Amino acid sequence: MTGGILGFLGGIGLFLFGMETMTAALRDLAGERLRRWLLRITRTPLRGVLTGAAITGLVQSSSAVTVMAIGFVGAGLLSFSQSLGILYGANIGTTATGWIVAMVGFKMKLGTLALPVLFLAALTGIFGEGRLARWGRMLAGLSLLFIGLDLMQASMAGMEGMITPDRLPDDGWGGRLVLVALGLGLTAIMQSSSAGVALTLVLLGSGAISFAQAATMVIGMNIGSTLTGVLASLGGGVEMRRTALANLLFNTGTALIAFPLLDMISPLLHATLIGHDDQTALVLFHTAFNLTGTLVFLPLTQHFAALMQRLVPDRPVTLAAALDPALLTDTGTALDAAARTAGAMAEAVGAALGAALAPPDRRDLRPLAALPGQLDPARQALERWISQLRIPADRPEAMARMAALMHLIDHLARLSARAREYERIAHLADSPRLARPARAVAAALRKRMRPGQAERLVERVQGFARQHRRGAMLREHAGIIDLPGVFRETDALRWLDRVADHAERIAHYREIAEGPTT
Repeated sequence: MTGGILGFLGGIGLFLFGMETMTAALRDLAGERLRRWLLRITRTPLRGVLTGAAITGLVQSSSAVTVMAIGFVGAGLLSFSQSLGILYGANIGTTATGWIVAMVGFKMKLGTLALPVLFLAALTGIFGEGRLARWGRMLAGLSLLFIGLDLMQASMAGMEGMITPDRLPDDGWGGRLVLVALGLGLTAIMQSSSAGVALTLVLLGSGAISFAQAATMVIGMNIGSTLTGVLASLGGGVEMRRTALANLLFNTGTALIAFPLLDMISPLLHATLIGHDDQTALVLFHTAFNLTGTLVFLPLTQHFAALMQRLVPDRPVTLAAALDPALLTDTGTALDAAARTAGAMAEAVGAALGAALAPPDRRDLRPLAALPGQLDPARQALERWISQLRIPADRPEAMARMAALMHLIDHLARLSARAREYERIAHLADSPRLARPARAVAAALRKRMRPGQAERLVERVQGFARQHRRGAMLREHAGIIDLPGVFRETDALRWLDRVADHAERIAHYREIAEGPTT
């Protein structure tokens, strides 16, 4: 009996570790192409459902896909309602693990075959490099998954009589509610609904639980899968908390649909062409009620999104609001958040300078005075964020984005220092000749110029500065202005020249840091 329990627990551990290893490797293998595909196709909630389901089935991680969606919303690339489609689809895609377990793990008995595969895959993962090593880790994780399943099944033989249907709550409504809570608790403990479903399939296949009991536990596991996201969102940003709450309410609503329909659809689930056994019926039920929930919620997406925005309202936005710690789990999404933050900082400088350089009747110096209190914390947060990113050497596109972000931070730091040179800014604002080009430079930062436009602006500003430096010297020689006036003029022109150069470099590096969006 003791050996059976230990073996069963070990099987669960192997399955969990294999699942985590396989998921991490698949996510790394997918890389930037997966993110671009998700962003390019997800333009409506319906498309979001299809791509969310497909990508979650591919990488075997609904949380990874959800984090990508949150990053897109935070970067302004998707609306919150569009991201909800991805959320619905991720709940469908996560049921793929149950199909792998039921169709391949149990019926083909791959546990023994997985042992030599594990040996070769482990060697590849340890001694290989780049994509080869990731393929090795992925196969090693898949092998551990099947070995864990075999160990759980074999251990059940030593636990006969310990777990039986009559030891669990009865099949009444009250008993089913207890089983929902049991499924929810198991998922909360294991931190994986996929492992919970696999465990339920093992118990169901051994006769330890009935189909109705297994189906009710799976309903609870579907709700339990949201708990990790809810807990992670407590210290996160607005978009993370909205998404976690939406996921919880969606899965709860789906459970409320599935719970009363179980007895009605059970005969249909056992009469399909793909199989009549309980295990096939259970994974079919898991997919079917998630699909049904999606069909119910999809037409209501706009209203659902509005409800989430009322329940989790926007809070005062800081320049570093996009740096949600939950996004660090996905490198591409973390780079998106960093690029958005750098862009927000540049635009804040442009807006403050534009207000300070405006004509006297519209001039406002308050944004410029408040700028250091906004920029300094944001720059420090961005530097800490970048220091936490670890990008493999074989991801050149991500490495280029990281390098561009470091250049951006440098230019933003120097631009921040120049924004505190109030005397030169005041001279530019009061000069009829210099105010116009200075406003153009501020607008380049505020309005997000493309690199080509910024280069042309710098050429015009530099030509203007050279011409007016000579003009200042000639006016001093003619006695029109005094020597201190010449220094004020040339200092202001030098400031304008340097800030224009920062604006052009920021536009250049910002485009690289944001990466391709299609």
